[in-house]
Amino acid sequence: MAYIINPDRNTPWNGLPELPIDSEQYQTIEVYEQLGNTKAAIGRLQGRSIVIPNQGILVNSISLQEAKASSAIENIFTTDDELYKAFSEQQSQPQGATKEILNYREALWDGYHYLSNGGAIDRDYFIRMYRIVSQFSDGIRTPIAQIYIKQGGSGPNAGKAHYTPPRGAGVVEQKLDNLIEFLNNDDKFPLDPLLKMAIGHFQFEAIHPFRDGNGRTGRIFNIHYLTQKGLLDYPILFLSRYIMEHKEAYYDGLAGISQRGSWKNWILYMLKAVEETATLTYHKINDIIAAKDAILDAIVQKGDIMRPELLVEAIFTQPFTRVKHLTDQGAYAENTARKYLDQLSDMGILEKRAVSRNVYYLNLELYRILSE
Repeated sequence: MAYIINPDRNTPWNGLPELPIDSEQYQTIEVYEQLGNTKAAIGRLQGRSIVIPNQGILVNSISLQEAKASSAIENIFTTDDELYKAFSEQQSQPQGATKEILNYREALWDGYHYLSNGGAIDRDYFIRMYRIVSQFSDGIRTPIAQIYIKQGGSGPNAGKAHYTPPRGAGVVEQKLDNLIEFLNNDDKFPLDPLLKMAIGHFQFEAIHPFRDGNGRTGRIFNIHYLTQKGLLDYPILFLSRYIMEHKEAYYDGLAGISQRGSWKNWILYMLKAVEETATLTYHKINDIIAAKDAILDAIVQKGDIMRPELLVEAIFTQPFTRVKHLTDQGAYAENTARKYLDQLSDMGILEKRAVSRNVYYLNLELYRILSE
């Protein structure tokens, strides 16, 4: 059965076909070969991540990078320094791009805990994620919201409608409910979760259920769906980096379905994104562990630092460390914490930076690994 495409970019696509799509759209040798490679890569990542004693080393650092890359897809940019410093200041009020990126990270973790504690990927889940990333308090958009996706750039078609999502009383809700049933009912729709994630991501973006933040919400969903299905224990997949580096192909893939019914190319793109991202994250984990072990050995050999394991755990939980991080954890008294961080700075492990009235200690190796 041919996929019914979007006939007019300027008219709401109320004819967006419900899921599931016809199996002929993805039952190809090419798709299944890529699916095998992707499952192997994400399995290797999962096997490596579960042996790390302190998941905070990963979840703080890699989730911040994921948040930064996802926001960059929406042309929301900040520097690593601004981002990490804002995160290290738990009581501060970041503004602009940094605030939006930290909102993404908050949604990433809020949704993970929501699902881990018995929640489901349902309307409440999607609205919850949207509200965190957008900081709006409404829910599914009403027909009053004249939403359409504009063409970018500066050419003759810039600003014109590139795509107009469904609109009308109950239309968006009905299509979102169909997506939710497809994702959750594995008896009725027995499909590999990686294929469901790829199909579900397009469908969510095509429905475009919210006034803002649909791209970020959809990318958060990708990671949550993989954790919910047991492919990952923690949301540590650095997926948005691949999409950012292949941004044009990402949007071409979305348009390819709505305008040409080209599901195979989209599914191959998403599977390749997960494969390469899983491999990238796997190597980052190995690099972080190797750097952590090397630094711990150097500190132990120095011999005059008490509880060196606690100190190393602290400086690898996030790139920027402050004295208060160590005192708040009860690891050391204030003077001792400052003395030890200064010693690591003298050893070339940390770089001491004074910003306004605050002093930060940058873990040079962790910063390098995350920036690569």
